[in-house]
Amino acid sequence: MTSKQLRFLSADSTARGAIAGGVAGVMALILASAALPARAQVGIQASPVDLSGSWASPLTQDALERVPGPVPGDWTGMPLTAGEKVLAQSYDAAMLAEPEKVCQFYNQWHYIDGAFSLRIWPIVTSPTDGIRGWRIQSIEDIGGMEIWLDDRPVPSEYARHTLHAFSSGHWVGNMLVAHTIDMKPSEMRRNGAFMSDKASLTTTFMLQGDSLMTVVMALEDPVYLTEPYIYVRSYDKSPNRPVPSAWGPCILNDEGTEEGQVPFYLPGKNPIMNQVYSQGKHPIVGQMMHYYHIPAIASDGGADTMYPEFRDKIKDQFVEMYSSFPKECTDAQYCAFGGGPPRGAAAPPPAAPRRAAPQAKAKND
Repeated sequence: MTSKQLRFLSADSTARGAIAGGVAGVMALILASAALPARAQVGIQASPVDLSGSWASPLTQDALERVPGPVPGDWTGMPLTAGEKVLAQSYDAAMLAEPEKVCQFYNQWHYIDGAFSLRIWPIVTSPTDGIRGWRIQSIEDIGGMEIWLDDRPVPSEYARHTLHAFSSGHWVGNMLVAHTIDMKPSEMRRNGAFMSDKASLTTTFMLQGDSLMTVVMALEDPVYLTEPYIYVRSYDKSPNRPVPSAWGPCILNDEGTEEGQVPFYLPGKNPIMNQVYSQGKHPIVGQMMHYYHIPAIASDGGADTMYPEFRDKIKDQFVEMYSSFPKECTDAQYCAFGGGPPRGAAAPPPAAPRRAAPQAKAKND
């Protein structure tokens, strides 16, 4: 009986022709069949390691950053442009309560700075194609990533850009290197630092043995960054706790902010720590100084703050101005994990930068 499946039709027709043509036809069929996998895999680089499985992100890494969120006003080590600093300082966390942002979306960068695990599996379109790419998925509000290995063309700038963006990849030894473009604008850090839709991402997946994977992401943004912003995270193989790859839709609910209201601060109007709690305001500026005695010249970010030499640059000035500061964190619970401001945190002394109220008022914080 002749098959009606399209992928079998050519083989069925060739077989009948081979029988009619004798030995020469049979030899032609064998040679043609042997060549099929090679033709089907043109442009696909064989995968030297298997990335598939569920990968858990241990909470031992950057727990404060990933669970309660980073300290507002901490952009230390981020190569922000001057414009991005102004944008970040206009941020008010209350904007997350806007009806339009209750189901806020995060792009592929949030794989590395979020607290969630990953599920990875190969993309195989037919039995003879080999692995055409790798699919990566996390929680429902993060855009998926499909890393294509088949040399497919980059989508036109006029094409519809999906939440998955576009990622192409190749193997360098046992490392999978992916380049992602056409990402949606999203948070670079969950405290007001955003990336533009011009940003691109280079991701390297490295296996150490069978149970440890290190992921390195390098973010470049010609609008908001002066240099690549690099983040590293490790994941443990989690065969007994599979990461779900399908989630239900986000349900919009009332967070207390009326539709049309957009909480934000005009440039230079963000309150500092000495003014905020009794007035119900949401501070950005001054928290790193207030709690950790890190001056604004560092916490405001910039390429200089990425490098160890920056500490030497400001060391003498810092020691002279803040010699009375404690040399270590004094609140064990907050220092270990981060559940809120440390009890009895010292307010900035009179010489501290960005001080907008007398020190005596700090006792009422």
